[in-house]
Amino acid sequence: MKVLVVGSGGREHAIVWKLKQDGRADEIFCAPGNGGIAQDATCVPIGAMEFDKLTAFVEENQIDFTIIGMDDPLVGGVVDAFEAKGLRVFGPRKNAAILEGSKAFSKELMKKYGIPTAGYETFSDYEAAKAYVEKQDLPIVLKADGLALGKGVLICQTKEEALEGLKEMMIDQKFGKSGTKVVIEEFLTGPEVSVLSFCDGKTVRPMVSAQDHKRAYDGDQGLNTGGMGTFSPSRIYTEEVAKTCMEEIFKPTVAAMAKEGRPFVGVLYFGLMLTPKGMKVIEYNARFGDPETQVILPRLKTDLLSIMEACVDGTLDQMDIEWYDNAAVCVVEASGGYPESYEKGFEITGLEEAAKRDDIVVFHAGTKAENGKFYTNGGRVLGITGIGKDLQEAISIAYEGVELVHFEKKHFRHDIGIK
Repeated sequence: MKVLVVGSGGREHAIVWKLKQDGRADEIFCAPGNGGIAQDATCVPIGAMEFDKLTAFVEENQIDFTIIGMDDPLVGGVVDAFEAKGLRVFGPRKNAAILEGSKAFSKELMKKYGIPTAGYETFSDYEAAKAYVEKQDLPIVLKADGLALGKGVLICQTKEEALEGLKEMMIDQKFGKSGTKVVIEEFLTGPEVSVLSFCDGKTVRPMVSAQDHKRAYDGDQGLNTGGMGTFSPSRIYTEEVAKTCMEEIFKPTVAAMAKEGRPFVGVLYFGLMLTPKGMKVIEYNARFGDPETQVILPRLKTDLLSIMEACVDGTLDQMDIEWYDNAAVCVVEASGGYPESYEKGFEITGLEEAAKRDDIVVFHAGTKAENGKFYTNGGRVLGITGIGKDLQEAISIAYEGVELVHFEKKHFRHDIGIK
């Protein structure tokens, strides 16, 4: 079976790695891929937003199944483009990917169907948004409505900070068109947990839980990033909490999308917070999380391709999905200066040593390969995943991996998994 994965980051490497491990895919392609992915798949120089080129490649090369990893193409309608040509593709259509593509849409859906979330108001008018902020309790949360690479959320401690944030989003357009509409939310407190789930439009099957570390520096200090590391399972996501989430959040969300004529097929990511008033939805994503995928897929016992096919075929209720009773921790090695300015082109060493370990997997995010060597080529460069019998062991193994792999100006957090 020939499979194409669309994307170029650590998430896509984890998907490719799992497909290769499972062995059902005879040939794996990745568009555009990266230096590390090229070890496990044939990389194709087509961008994730080049829908016509992607569908043409699939038709010409008789690809049996395509997996969309990234948010931009999903929100842009790549699945619709594939389906229009009768091609099998895994991911939500454009009208379902809006769950991630518009925070205003997702908040309105939750309000309409009684799914627990933070109180909020939505604004397209800058002056009205300013007037609203002036009357609110602090802290307060500002969210750019559209996609902003995981960085379009500001937690403001003062009125000055909130007003400056509004100006950056709506007037200065720091996040481009994503900030022309903003959602202003009440500030919730409590630990966060990510629960990704497989969906076929009517059935939802949650994966094992994970927790992400978004801030750049130890102790959750510094700027928000795309993610500096993650661990699975979450310590707070008990069986009791899982049952409550299933009945109050997961099933109602999938049912609501179906009722709205937007059946969700693919991976639905629930970003949750355990508040003093119970679990609430912070955000939805319409695809695998990055770097959550790097700790979730190594724990998946069942063949990934079979699950994805069941989602596309609407037979997920017939799938028996099994997980390993272990733990995984991923520490991101980033370029110094990330998420702001950083340099590229430093040689990466120690990958061969890490590859000798069967309890360490190195996922490439921002790398390129030249003449048999690997070089840094992005902000988040590598995800070093350690697999152990429990979280403590997995943390130790992940940091042993971090000690093995080096490049100039390497930056990583020292407290991943300690939440």
